[in-house]
Formats: sequence, C-alpha cells, structure tokens
Amino acid sequence: MNYFHLIILSLVQGITEFLPISSSAHLILLPQLAGWEDQGLPYDIAAHLGSLAAVIVFFRTELQQMITAWWQSLLYNIPSDDARLLWLIIIATIPVSIAGFLLYDIVATLLRNPLIIASTTILFGLILLWSDKTGKKIYHQRNLQLKDALIIGFAQVLALVPGTSRSGITITAGLMLGFTRHTAARFSFYLAVPVILLAGGLQAFQWLQNDIETNPVAFLVVVIVSGISAWFAIRFFLAFIEQTGMLPYVIYRILLGVFLFYLYM
Repeated sequence: MNYFHLIILSLVQGITEFLPISSSAHLILLPQLAGWEDQGLPYDIAAHLGSLAAVIVFFRTELQQMITAWWQSLLYNIPSDDARLLWLIIIATIPVSIAGFLLYDIVATLLRNPLIIASTTILFGLILLWSDKTGKKIYHQRNLQLKDALIIGFAQVLALVPGTSRSGITITAGLMLGFTRHTAARFSFYLAVPVILLAGGLQAFQWLQNDIETNPVAFLVVVIVSGISAWFAIRFFLAFIEQTGMLPYVIYRILLGVFLFYLYM
C-alpha cells in the first residue's frame, strides 16, 4: 500500500475513531470500495496508536489527576472523585475485554460482511438518535454510579460488531441513563484509552508472532496523521455536541448504510 493510501486511511481512522460513526466499518470498507489492498496489521496498530496518543494528549490533565488520585486511594486510602472515576472506567472496560478475547476470531472474520455493517450502521444510528431525543440529559460526571459504568461497559461489547461504533454505543448508553451529551461523550472518550491499549496490545502480540515486515517511515506517518486528525475530531465533537446533537451523525450513518445495501445486495 502506497503512502497516499496510508495517509487517507489514517485520516479516516483518526476522524472516525471518536465520532459516533464506526471507525472499524470505515477501515474495512474503504479498501474494498476503493479497490486498495488491505493495509495490514502493522498499520492498523499504527493508526490506533495515533488515536490513543490523541486522546491521552487531549485529556492529559484529567487523566493525570485520575491516575494520581487512584494511586493515593490505593496506597494511603485517600478517597476522591477522581479515583472513583478511574475505578468506574476500569470496571466499564472489563466486559469488552473479556468478550473481545473470547470472540476475536468471529469478529475478525464473520462480522466483517458489508451487509452486516450496513445493518448495524443504520440500526444503532437510529437508537443513538432515539436516546438523544428521549434522554433526560440532567446528570453530570459526578453523578456516575457503579451501575451506570456496568451498563455502559456491557453496551460497549456491542461495538465489537463493525458498524456499531464504540463511541456511538457508549454515548447512546450514557444518554439513555440520563447523562448530558457532554458527560456521555467524555466518559466514552475516557473509555477509549484502556480499550485501545488492550486491542492494540493484542494486535501487537499477533504482529510479533507473525514477524510481519513493516516500513518504519510509513508506520510513523500513519501514527502522526491518525493522531492529529483524531485530536481535531475530539475537539470538534466536544465543542459542538450540545449545539448539533446526534442528528448529523445519524443522517450520515443512514446514508452510508443505504449506500452499502445498494452496492452489496
């Protein structure tokens, strides 16, 4: 795959990773629709590494506060809201970690069908719109409870199916639970850190096992492009989420799903 193709795929990964439109669906479909060869495992890892760097840099202050408070709670039994929030993030990550490990082969093969992606893109887009329209939007981050983290965590398991969108389904669950759009989105982005770390770790293990040759310059380009585009996507989404709501993303999902049905049915 040449540099132009890798840059386009990196932009797509970075932009779609944190918007509720499914990055996995776009990374699967783009090479198929454009007639490009598959980018390969190393560049998937590079793209996710860039996205991970973006979310860590964007939320560096909050993450540092959470980690510091969490260690203090462990070592000195000092409770705090930041430590509690990190515990909720850890708990919410457990369901998808177990499911991802057990279902990896199925997800990597059978569920990559374009018609499945089309169906989940439309279905979960409509559910996202419904949750945005009917959710109370009265609760904030300080109101997050253990049950909320568990519900959002189990909802995140559905994101293993391409087309669902990890950010989309976790924001949907947050809105259904009555949280504001901003709170639901931020918690979703916090959850991205351990999820990308775990998924990337599994991919890196497979990469090392198979000893796949990689162009280090191309790898670095993918990391940088994906990271920059992801950072801007996070900033854009959080800046305009209260004004735009979820409707623009749902419209896009429906159009994409209909287009895929047209192509593959």
